[in-house]
Amino acid sequence: MGLQDKVMTEMKAAMKAKDTVALESLRAIKSAILLAKTETGAGAELSEEEEVKLIQKLVKQRKDSAAIYQQQGREDLAGPELAQAAVIEKFLPEQLSEEEIEKVVVKTIETVGASGMQDMGKVMGIVSKELAGQADGKTISSIVKAKLSS
Repeated sequence: MGLQDKVMTEMKAAMKAKDTVALESLRAIKSAILLAKTETGAGAELSEEEEVKLIQKLVKQRKDSAAIYQQQGREDLAGPELAQAAVIEKFLPEQLSEEEIEKVVVKTIETVGASGMQDMGKVMGIVSKELAGQADGKTISSIVKAKLSS
């Protein structure tokens, strides 16, 4: 079952349950999928990799908005954004723990022979491709920085 089919099934369930947060989140996913499909140069169907990137982008948008609202002391606006992010995250593959990410980073540093911060881009490129959809870029970046600076 493709992402769009899963979203439609979940939307029906959310409508029946009168779950407005889930419904709003699922409509955002559906809208993003339709936009991606109609972009110039896009194929009829999205690849699984493109779907994961799309979902990650939606989650990141919600979390960034929530962080801004929290900085401004607007918990009333941050709460719904975080709730939507949680609903959207259900469509992402299982996320790796920091320890698992750290193992991949250490292995990549050894393989590439990275010796300092000047090699961060090289390491980030490899690790990001390997862990696409399974880890947040910000988490990967902080772990790579910590390992290369020590």
